[in-house]
Amino acid sequence: MKNSRVSLKHCSISPVSDSRSPFRTHGTGTLGDLMVLFRRAEELSLLNALIDGCTEGNSGLLLIEGAVGCGKSEFLETVAVNAEYRGGIVLRAMGTAGERDHQLGVLRQLIADAPAGTLPAPPSPEEAGRIETMRLFAAAVRELSTTAPVVICVDDLHHVDELSSRYLLHLTRGTRQAKVLLVLAESVHERGDDPLLRTELLRLPHFVRLRLERFTPEAIRAMLPDRTDSETDRLHRASGGNPLLLRALLQDPGSRPGEAYTQAVLACLHRCGSATTELAEAIAVLDSLASTPHVARLTGATETAAARALTALDAAGLLAAEPGAPPGAEEPGAAEPGQGLRHPAARAAVLDRMDPAARRALHREAALLARAAGAPDTAVAAQLLAAGHTGEEWALPVLRSAADQHVADGALAEATALLRLAHEACPDDARRAEVSVRLSVVAGRTDPAAAERHLAEPLAALAAGRLQPRVLGPLARALAAQGRIDESTEVLERLAAGEGRHPGEGRHAGEGRHLGEARHGGEGGLAGEARAAGDVRHSGDVRHPGEGRHPADGRHSAAERERRHAGDVPGDEPLDGLSAFPQWAASGRRGAPAEPGTHPAGRGARGAVHPAALWALPVEAEEGAAVQAADLFLRGATLAEGTVEPVVQALRTLLHLDGAGRALPWCEAFAEQAARRGATGWQTVFAGLLAEARLRLGDLTGAAATAAAVLGAAPARGGGIQLSAVAGTLVRAYTAMGRPEEAAAVLSRPVPAQLTGSIHGLAYLRARGHYALATSRFHAALGDFLDIGRHMKRWGLDRPRVLPWRTDAAEALLRLGETHQADRFLADQLTTRDAADPWVRGMSLRLRASLREPKERQALLTKAVDDLHRSGDQYELARAMGDFGQVLRDLGEPARAAMVNRRAWHVAKECGAEALCVKILPGHTGDGPRTPEASDAPHADLVASLSESEKRVALLAVHGHTNREIAQKLYITVSTVEQHLTRVYRKLEIPGRQALPVDFHLGVAEFV
Repeated sequence: MKNSRVSLKHCSISPVSDSRSPFRTHGTGTLGDLMVLFRRAEELSLLNALIDGCTEGNSGLLLIEGAVGCGKSEFLETVAVNAEYRGGIVLRAMGTAGERDHQLGVLRQLIADAPAGTLPAPPSPEEAGRIETMRLFAAAVRELSTTAPVVICVDDLHHVDELSSRYLLHLTRGTRQAKVLLVLAESVHERGDDPLLRTELLRLPHFVRLRLERFTPEAIRAMLPDRTDSETDRLHRASGGNPLLLRALLQDPGSRPGEAYTQAVLACLHRCGSATTELAEAIAVLDSLASTPHVARLTGATETAAARALTALDAAGLLAAEPGAPPGAEEPGAAEPGQGLRHPAARAAVLDRMDPAARRALHREAALLARAAGAPDTAVAAQLLAAGHTGEEWALPVLRSAADQHVADGALAEATALLRLAHEACPDDARRAEVSVRLSVVAGRTDPAAAERHLAEPLAALAAGRLQPRVLGPLARALAAQGRIDESTEVLERLAAGEGRHPGEGRHAGEGRHLGEARHGGEGGLAGEARAAGDVRHSGDVRHPGEGRHPADGRHSAAERERRHAGDVPGDEPLDGLSAFPQWAASGRRGAPAEPGTHPAGRGARGAVHPAALWALPVEAEEGAAVQAADLFLRGATLAEGTVEPVVQALRTLLHLDGAGRALPWCEAFAEQAARRGATGWQTVFAGLLAEARLRLGDLTGAAATAAAVLGAAPARGGGIQLSAVAGTLVRAYTAMGRPEEAAAVLSRPVPAQLTGSIHGLAYLRARGHYALATSRFHAALGDFLDIGRHMKRWGLDRPRVLPWRTDAAEALLRLGETHQADRFLADQLTTRDAADPWVRGMSLRLRASLREPKERQALLTKAVDDLHRSGDQYELARAMGDFGQVLRDLGEPARAAMVNRRAWHVAKECGAEALCVKILPGHTGDGPRTPEASDAPHADLVASLSESEKRVALLAVHGHTNREIAQKLYITVSTVEQHLTRVYRKLEIPGRQALPVDFHLGVAEFV
């Protein structure tokens, strides 16, 4: 046969199962049999020709080459198995690195594998090197071949000892006309020390070389026809087409590389030799920086040796196509500079086997090498992190820069790890505080409670007077973003005062009490609460935080200006950008007293935005424009580190100024967007707003489910300031639903001590107050509601649209029998800027009606029902309608009262307010025989047949209005109302007013 070389990448593959086939399969594996991987048409044809030639008396010589794991040994075994099937005599041997220095080791294996007495015993050391002895061995093989074809299979030729290789060479020369087939297998990147054998083999006319390459994606798809293209592409990316790695991947359960894969990687490295294994460790450490010069420098090897190792690993499919890039579907080829191991699991397998101390030392050297080579900060920082090394003076800025890049890329875990290492590297409290603040911001994306905890250290340093002015601005900004208004204000005061005072100095007496402090039972009892109630109404004597603490003209000393120019003091606006959406936040003056209902003073004496500005609503003249601006802003907003707070502001603007129904879909959209990005902290923020919006609409069941899901998914259950606001929403929902035990369980969770000075603490206080009302602890409830009022006035955020604390306090006072004080609070609320809001006015009128005679009460409740219907709050509407039904009964209108109560019961039932249902219609379940009073909703076609005028009249009738009241509301005559109702009864096929369905509003447009 002519000297030739065959290089096969992939051919069609078809397993041979016919027992008569000369090429039988052997063994089983994940693919049915590993040989199926190598069953290629040209290779099978070549083997067939060689064995046929051997049987006919023509000797053959085949050299199988390939990278590690590409199937040389399996192919060699296939030759042996099929030769035995044809009746041949097979002699097997294998060279090993450990026996390379033991002369005649391979020869002894061949003699031992031959039939007893057919081959001469191994010669003595003195006779082994003689030509006559080699000729005698070749003659014995020729003699053996006269009985049957002889196939000699030698694996790992590059490890064969020198003397055995000379015997093999003489065998090839002395058996040219014999039935002898010599099959040798060798790693393409491993060469023996003696070049004579390979040189002489190339000169032989019957020499054939077969190169086994890695599989291409097309070959893998052909082998695995039952797999999808995405699966086969994944297999190729992870294995690089290496058959051994591919087989291991198919053995691992699931879709991720497991134990079999990592063991196969380690086996490949072991087969490459100890030198390559050491270089592979350097490659694993360097990862994407693993260029030939870097690998050589890190290991102390020559660049030639490093290049050889990289080439061998690349040929085996263990290296990625590009530095730092994910494994691709590239064709096998020469190694490129800057390659790392193909798969993270392969890298982890190599690193895990290294000695920990040696590994850290290599990472440290790699960090220095990467820094000197001008590698990106992320690459340098990764090496510093793996080494746990921060001893270089440039380590801290590199770690922070890399962390910022990871944050921008959304790799929050990596950013957090780098910042923690940077925190350890900080030489002083100021720098540690800066890193802690940055950690807080990053942690806010995934864990709000952790974000709050990260600020404990800088706050402690501030209290001890160890914090430098440059840290105060970022700290105040982070606190403000978390809603911690009091703490943020104190930090800004320290900043403006030039570190002149300690936090808390000059604060108002009695403010900032812990939430667990008792609100009743002390000296003065109810009288003290009543005095507080009266005092809260006048806030002109309450100074805004920072009042009187700065020069009126806002000028600074020359020394302060010099320090600012030098960079020691932050700019004039440390919170600017935090309130990027609401343009009204900068319209006030910080030094002015906070009058009832005024918006927060937006900027201080130095022009700094006040921390409360983030939570402010615009004044009346700007409300319409603000709603439009919020809607427009949200349409183009995408969640990012600098946009979360403005998005929250825009959502709160829609929620409180344009109705919860308008804000709800936006809250859902941003919560879903945060979830898709894995930002569970941001998801908590928007899901919390979503729960609040649902509660504002009276959807108690939906609000409870949303809030419970947020608390259940939070990494730190309870405990966080922001999570306490969500807990407050859940408590209010449970309380309104008549589930006090579950509300108590939520309230039993610990709350942070700083909660009382935060905006989120107000929501928690209100929820706790509502629970106290429901459990007849009226003094405690009143104390919580009055605390809300004090904080809202002190911060300049007193807007009933946000927190109608006066209504809550009035309800507590009514339960205590303090009707005069209750009326004062309600009158005060009806004089605020939000008095025209239907939600605020409806709740105020409902409570005020209880202080009036029945006739006046009816008029007030009529207005309250109308307002609350327009507000969209179904729970408050049900409460007002229940009161309305009661006053109708008191006035001797039982039929009309029954209709209103029936409607109120159904509205409460839709809300999930079981306790309210019992209060409105005790014992009523909604079940029982069908009656006209419990008729179902009319068919949509029937409702559609009504004109808009008829719908408006019918809806008012459902709400219990008389014909005269309907006429007054719609500015039509009573006769017209009667005509409309007559047509409504006829079209809906009902006998009269009492048969109007309670859920008629579902098919009727809202009216004004």
